[in-house]
Parts: sequence; structure tokens; C-alpha cells
Amino acid sequence: MPAPAATLADAATGSFTPELFAAHLASVAHLPAWWLDRKREAWARFTALPLPKRTDESWRFATLTGFKLDGYTLPGPVTAAALGHAPIGIAKAGKLVFANNRLVAQEALAADLVRRGVIFETLQNAILKHGDLVKAHLLAQPEQLGSEKFSALHTALLADGAFIYLPRGVEIAEPLAVFHYAAGAGAAVFPHTLVVAEQDTRATILDFFHSADEGAHFACGRNDLYASHGAKLTYVAAQTWSRETLSLQSNSTVARRDARVLSLNLHLGGRQSRHESHSQLQAPGAHSEMLALSVAHGTQEFDQRTLQIHQAPHTSSNLLYKNALLDSAKTIFSGLIVVDPDAQKTDAYQSNRNLMLSDDAEANSLPGLEISANDVRCSHGATSSRIDPEQEFYLQSRGIGKGAAAELLIFGFFEEVLSKLDHEPLQDAFRALIKTKIKPPSSLRALRPA
Repeated sequence: MPAPAATLADAATGSFTPELFAAHLASVAHLPAWWLDRKREAWARFTALPLPKRTDESWRFATLTGFKLDGYTLPGPVTAAALGHAPIGIAKAGKLVFANNRLVAQEALAADLVRRGVIFETLQNAILKHGDLVKAHLLAQPEQLGSEKFSALHTALLADGAFIYLPRGVEIAEPLAVFHYAAGAGAAVFPHTLVVAEQDTRATILDFFHSADEGAHFACGRNDLYASHGAKLTYVAAQTWSRETLSLQSNSTVARRDARVLSLNLHLGGRQSRHESHSQLQAPGAHSEMLALSVAHGTQEFDQRTLQIHQAPHTSSNLLYKNALLDSAKTIFSGLIVVDPDAQKTDAYQSNRNLMLSDDAEANSLPGLEISANDVRCSHGATSSRIDPEQEFYLQSRGIGKGAAAELLIFGFFEEVLSKLDHEPLQDAFRALIKTKIKPPSSLRALRPA
């Protein structure tokens, strides 16, 4: 007997009720009408769209039983003191700290950067003071990788986030850092970072996502990166959500003429984490470097979906996603390179590599090409392998224990990606985060040779 329509509708929206949306809308009623209208439209899309189904190709291999939306709420405020210390202790050009969808702390920019026109402030303030600029870039790119329902929910309930504007010719040596925290049982957070880099700018942006406790959280985030002509933008993100968190994050990158964008995402936390990355090369000379590292253990599932779209001639992109899997963890990679008819001389590469550290782990890889031009160089590949027994024996023969040897080899596996970061303190910070995930090495000691 089929379920009643009301029951199906409740399952599709869960705890995100019309009353909850109305309360949120009232809390942001001081914002411009265009943004409130966009929120209402997004809410209508969210309620109308179904949850993902097994027959959806964009959700192939995903464990859909975990995508339930009940049990979550928009959390109350917390203080910065309740969050503890951020584990990325590096020099920063500025810092914004959000907890439960609110700004709780910040470190202002240097006066020289402010005089030169750099903007680093909350999204709410930017909507009020720089409305046209924000409107042109905020959530401007359509969702194309399967999470349209969750993207609509993000837009509908987005309360605040970070806005970064880099005027022409500005270069910033140290990272601009944004921290997003979830705190409290059932907390639903909607982090967002919007970056607009004008011509010939250079900067590094750090996004950090963390649970302040071990509660079951719901994190539904997005970011927008826009790199104008000749801009060089590095975006580095790390998520260490609690082990009971359901996480969905979507990245959108637009690169214009001769722009170079490097994005590196580190995935460590969450019960089930889906990450979508969409990169558009819109003008000649544009380049996108798409990198990711994941350490999955226990029953964690990391689901990564990517899209590299080449829309102009003489553009290039390089994707390298590496996963280390322990215990009965599961990873999914599904990537597509699209070359439009006018995008001659495209140079695009895509690689997914999985290091299997357990007989019970599962890695799924679906790389793909869709090419409509005839003068291109495009390739893709995927590998799944184990630690080389000869390498492991070599280390052990020199007095290094089995667990420590495996740890060294995992870091060697990741080093190809980490070395692409042109910022040594960030490299070290990421190594430290990874080390917390692969210790203690009890699960590594259980490895059997392939």
C-alpha cells in the first residue's frame, strides 16, 4: 500500500517546516527585497523537489538511507569561548568566525588593505552595503551535480556568511580565514563564503568547518569563487565535522581570461559527507586546479562529484582526488570533463586515486568525458591500490613499527597534493589535521597484504 502523500511530503522536508522558514524569514526581514524574494523562491523549490532516489544517476552508489531531514533545528547562539581553539594556528590577514549561523568573533584587516578597497565582512553587511556586487555573484551559478534540493534549502535558510572582495591589483600574502562551527544537538548550519577577485589580484582563502561537540549536526554549505582576468586565487578548505554529522557542501568556481584558481579540500569528519565541485573555464587562458584529500574510517562515507566545464579555447584544468580508506569506510568519486564546441585547444586531466587500507573498505570511481571539440587533449583515470608490501618491509627492516610505517606511507601518498600548496604553514596545518585522523594506528596494524 503506497504511503499517503502527506507522509511523503513530511519525509521530503523533515524538520524544515513552513513555521521554521517563516521564523527565519522574520529574522532577516531587514535585508533587501531581492534577497528575501530569492529565499521564498528557493523554499518553494526545496519543498517541491523530492529527496534523492536510487534511480538518480547523480546519486549512484550513495547510501540514501542516511539522507533523512528530521531531528534538526536552527540552533540558538553560542559564544566564541564555547568553541575552543581553532586547530589551524597560522598567521592570517584577517579572520571571521561563525557559529550556529552567526558571527561570534573576528580579526580585522590591516588598515592598508582597507584603504586599498579590500572588503572582508559578513554576508549580511555586504548585502546591505554592496548589494549590486553581491547580487551579481551570490549563488549565481546553477546547481548541476544532483543536490538541487539541498542547494535550495541552503539558499532559503542562509542567515550569514563571509564576503571577500579583492579590488584590482591587490595581493595579500597571508590567508583570509573563515571558520564555521556547529554546536548543540541537532544543530543545522548553512555556511557560505563568497569571494570576488578582480583583475590581477592574488590571495589565499581558508575555509574551516568544525563541530564544537560530538552531536548529530546537519551542515549544508556552499561557496562561490569568482576569479576575474589574471587573478590568482587559492581556496583551501578543511572539514572536521563530528562523526554523527550529515554534511553537504557545494563549491562553484568561475575563472576568466588567464585566471588561475587552485582549490584544495580536506575531508575528515562526518558520518556521511557529500561534496560537489563545479568549475567553469569561461575565457582563454583560464586554469583550474581541483584537489582533494580524504581519510575515511569506521563506517564513514565520502561522496565526491565534480564537473569541469571548458567554455572557451586554450583553457586547462587538472583534477586530482586522493582517498585513504580504513575499516569499512566507503568513498564515491564521479567526475565529468565537458568541452564545449568552441573550446578548442582544451587541456584537461582528471584522476582519482584510492589507497585501500582495509579488506572491508569500498571505493567507487566514475570518471567521464563529454567532448564536443576536435582539437583537445583530455584524459581521465582512476586507481585503487594497497600499500606496497616492499615499501612497508623496507621501513620495518629499519626499525619502524607496522602502524608507523603505514602512517608514513599514507603521508607519502598525500604529499603529491599537499606540495601543490604554495604556503608552507598551511601544508603543515593540514598534515597535523590528517595525523589526528590516522592515529591511533590500531586499524593500520590489521592490514593484510594484497
